[in-house]
Amino acid sequence: MPRYFVTLIVAIALFMENMDSTVIATSLPAIAADLHEDPIALKLALTSYLLSLAVFIPLSGWMADRFGARKVFRAAIVVFTLGSAACGFAQGLPDFVLFRIIQGMGGAMMVPVGRLVLLRTIPKAELISALAWLTIPALLGPVLGPPLGGFITT
Repeated sequence: MPRYFVTLIVAIALFMENMDSTVIATSLPAIAADLHEDPIALKLALTSYLLSLAVFIPLSGWMADRFGARKVFRAAIVVFTLGSAACGFAQGLPDFVLFRIIQGMGGAMMVPVGRLVLLRTIPKAELISALAWLTIPALLGPVLGPPLGGFITT
């Protein structure tokens, strides 16, 4: 697999995880209406995602060492994607919070393990350039999340 392709995959994963942290904020009123919940109650979905990140990020290094960084990264993308898709099918607040926790598990593994994959794949001479390409999408995610969430829900 070409090195630039690895950088692109990791950059997209980091963009999605960073965007996901903010895209829901502007969508909460619409999601609350669909779930027949008070919008304030849906703050639990935001908190559960961030808490899941905080719990599973420390485990990601251990898992990458034990099972291999690429395997853990692939599994993290699958878990994050399934959690994201499941959020769309949530029938109530408990379901939505559970799926956000699952989504956070995948997101927590994607960020540090994705960087580890990059560090182990890219030669040291090209690493600064690869990290620059990785950083730009990761910084755009939180900026584009709220407008995208508003666009999707209107």
